[in-house]
Amino acid sequence: MTDTSARVSVLFVCMGNICRSPTAEGVFRKVVEDAGLADLIYVESAGTHAYHVGAPPDPRAQEAARRRGFVLSDIRARRVSDEDFELFDHILVMDKENLEELMVRVPEPHRGKVRLFLEFAGGMSASEVPDPYYGGTSGFELVLDLIEQAAVRLLERIRP
Repeated sequence: MTDTSARVSVLFVCMGNICRSPTAEGVFRKVVEDAGLADLIYVESAGTHAYHVGAPPDPRAQEAARRRGFVLSDIRARRVSDEDFELFDHILVMDKENLEELMVRVPEPHRGKVRLFLEFAGGMSASEVPDPYYGGTSGFELVLDLIEQAAVRLLERIRP
């Protein structure tokens, strides 16, 4: 991980870190770059489980993202570490199940950093990003729709 001390830092979290959270990382990274804020906002992703550590994002997630101009190919799955709770300013989780997983682990002083991504972004009709892993192409498109909309709102909220 890069030094985040001088920047606002965001960690996106899902279960395996191969579909939703790397999609959020790639989308938000581009939104931040397009806004000229790459030097001020650090973005990463991780999973609550170690199922796919070291693996690239799911090929279906990469293809759906690529069609919309987002690059996920440089991302590798990792598991949330205890250090992440201290290092990141915002730990944004895709669904309630993984939020509960993290809330068991997060030290008390850092509990306020851990939130549902869509609720934190504000103004969304959904509260969770559904897991597209066992579904078809339309699930990955829905994930992108939700994440793109939330990414813009997130930047508005945390912009330095």
